[in-house]
Amino acid sequence: MTQGTDPIILLTTGGTIDKLYFDALSEYKIGESILPRLFAMARVTQPYEIQEVLRKDSLELTDEDRALIAARVAAAPSSRIVITHGTDTMTQTAQALKGIPGKTVVLLGALAPARFMESDATFNLGMAFATAQVAPPGVYITMNGTVFRADEVVKDREKGAFVKKG
Repeated sequence: MTQGTDPIILLTTGGTIDKLYFDALSEYKIGESILPRLFAMARVTQPYEIQEVLRKDSLELTDEDRALIAARVAAAPSSRIVITHGTDTMTQTAQALKGIPGKTVVLLGALAPARFMESDATFNLGMAFATAQVAPPGVYITMNGTVFRADEVVKDREKGAFVKKG
């Protein structure tokens, strides 16, 4: 396992992973990131740093938002970056990140909010965090128990899963 001394930078952008549900008459809203709580519960000892970039549903992300995310990745002092992101446009953001050299960038999301007991968020986060530690530079997406190269994956809405292209 490759463990550098630089922390893994976790950039939060919003998406279902951080959605809150207030009551039966409310809509889901993106709230403060749940990542600090998840990392505390998992007793993570690998150095990390959490930075909020956006609090948006991925369907609301603009080209300017993607440029901001890419700028934050490029400027990060660490070569290992994990990004929480909504699943609907995750592959678009991954494409915007592919030209950044020397970084291992891993995007993840959730199909149900992390605050829900039956969410895939914690598993996807653990996979992304591990991938950032061992994968060579490049852009990856970790969803549904699989590590995908970002240019080889699509979201299959009918299956409710990410799958390899082709």
